[in-house]
Amino acid sequence: MADDSPQEIAAKFLSKLKDSPFVMIGLEDDQHSEPMTAQIDDDQPNTLFFFAGRDNRIAGGGQAMAQFVGKGHDFFACLSGHVSVDNDRQQIDKLWNNHVEAWFPQGKSDPNLTLLRFDINSAELWETDISLSGRVKMLFGGTIRSDESSSHAVVGSVA
Repeated sequence: MADDSPQEIAAKFLSKLKDSPFVMIGLEDDQHSEPMTAQIDDDQPNTLFFFAGRDNRIAGGGQAMAQFVGKGHDFFACLSGHVSVDNDRQQIDKLWNNHVEAWFPQGKSDPNLTLLRFDINSAELWETDISLSGRVKMLFGGTIRSDESSSHAVVGSVA
């Protein structure tokens, strides 16, 4: 795993995010992040979308950080980028689904609905898929070599 290229790790990240699309995201000038469900448009690499209320704390936009933890706690990501409003009707139609509709009872015409886009400028990604020999060492004590541990990449894009 330690020999994976940054592109391979980025592809694994997108796969993990599609499997569990939940991130903690917050504006850099705010003290706290909040959980949100990322919407992925494969036609727009390095961009995540979020359906939110117009009064949501990140709806004002700006520089932001997002953190991701994979379902099995085997993948981690820290994303830096910029949040802005993108209320393009075609994009809303493309990303709309039953999970989103549950939060907006008036549907796509809900007056509180806004679509936020998070353009990712850089990402730091960690895959913690420890090898079998590394797992045995964790159980019984021992030093895990770098070739038995995780992959790490700093990338300017995730697609």
